[in-house]
Amino acid sequence: MTDTPIRLLLADDHPVVRAGLRAVLETEPDFTIVAEAATAEDAVTLAGELDIDVVLMDLQFGRGMNGSQATAAITARPGAPRVLVVTTYDTDADTLPAIEAGATGYLLKDAPPEELAAAVRTAAAGRTTLAPTVADRLMNRLRTPHTALTRRETEILGLVADGLSNQRISDRLSLTQATVKSHLAHIYAKLGVDSRTAAVATATDLGLIRR
Repeated sequence: MTDTPIRLLLADDHPVVRAGLRAVLETEPDFTIVAEAATAEDAVTLAGELDIDVVLMDLQFGRGMNGSQATAAITARPGAPRVLVVTTYDTDADTLPAIEAGATGYLLKDAPPEELAAAVRTAAAGRTTLAPTVADRLMNRLRTPHTALTRRETEILGLVADGLSNQRISDRLSLTQATVKSHLAHIYAKLGVDSRTAAVATATDLGLIRR
């Protein structure tokens, strides 16, 4: 236990989730919940205005800024608090942007209370905690980098899964159609498939994209 309480900001757009996190974390004598944020934008503002040690950040906030974008904005500041992502999503499409944005840890919402508390303390100390499924997937990416999808490939495949044509994907991402087709060819080769449908199905089974 630390002598000075660890000051927390809870960022989630669902009041019930924030209440649940508060109920769990308030039982820990070394935690103090300073504020709550219902939007990612509010989380960025409060993290800059208040004395916060750890932000517990959801990834999806509906409209507006998402959790990864908020994490990047928070961690870009000097002396920024640590960000511990607490979410229901564990695909590469979710974890990679969050980690690249500067998240110190990544935990799933079904984690036991004691694991959540331990992750908060670990984050406050500047060390990393990853949900087991996330850690396993990252290790697999390191072991077989030639088969791992890049962030751009993951993004494009996610849009394919949403039903977007190559033209719409190129418009959405400001890429040429030739570039989109090239990315898709690389995706097919890495996944060992020969169609958009098979690529989406395989990537979903591997936890690379969310459906």
